Amino acid sequence: MSAQADSPTTLALPKRRRIRANAAIGGLIIGVLIATALLSVVWSPYDPLKIDILSRFKAPSAAHWLGTDEFGRDVLSRAMSGAATSSWISLLTVATAVTGGTLIGVLTGYMRGWVDRIIMMFNDALLAFPGILLALGIMAVLGANKYGIILALGLAYMPSVVRVVRGTVLSIRGREYVEASQIMGNAELFTMARHVLPNCIAPLTVLATSMFGWVLLSESALSFLGLGVPPPAATWGNMLAASRPYIGTSPWLGIFPGLCISLTLLGINLFGDAIRDRLDPRMQR
Repeated sequence: MSAQADSPTTLALPKRRRIRANAAIGGLIIGVLIATALLSVVWSPYDPLKIDILSRFKAPSAAHWLGTDEFGRDVLSRAMSGAATSSWISLLTVATAVTGGTLIGVLTGYMRGWVDRIIMMFNDALLAFPGILLALGIMAVLGANKYGIILALGLAYMPSVVRVVRGTVLSIRGREYVEASQIMGNAELFTMARHVLPNCIAPLTVLATSMFGWVLLSESALSFLGLGVPPPAATWGNMLAASRPYIGTSPWLGIFPGLCISLTLLGINLFGDAIRDRLDPRMQR
């Protein structure tokens, strides 16, 4: 009589999703940025626009944690106000570029024909110019103001969105579910909105996250050149520009705004990498 060995039973346990380090660090930095921007709307240690000549060029201390500038204004309060201004401009710029670029990209990729050729010819011409250079040209015409920089940077980064969305639409316009929607007699707009546009969300999410960092850096560069938000409103870029004459005697005027920009870009890049790893099937094991 032969004994039959019992085969071990394997239980399929659900896998725990681990939080990646880049997602945790990037999310923490972005969370601090958002919290600081929201807090600055209702409270700041000092009035970021109030001039106090008697407190000029004070080094960081218990009274002024990040020191004061050439007009006696608290650097911490101005950095908080700059976080709100820079974040708001970057958010509206990304929304403008993504909205306009998505509409154009879906239209050209789905309809094709002469409309696609003409629009993409113009789009490729815009892509030939660096985004910051194109924004400089637009700002030279519109002048230095908050909404002008949003329009300029939105138009400068819109061609990149058009290219990404169009490529995604071209890859799915021949799929079975799109053809089935056409055979059922659905309108073209319904097919684009119901079956084509949702497939563009994943690449758009990754692109928009990265674009937020690009826009923040471009806005700081334009403000540094005097083409951003005009003083006395505080942005990290114009704080850096104002610190140039005093970098040798009062280095904190340039160090802290520069650190704000660097840390914010680091957080956005880390968080964008985490989103790409999460949404891209090729990055998943």
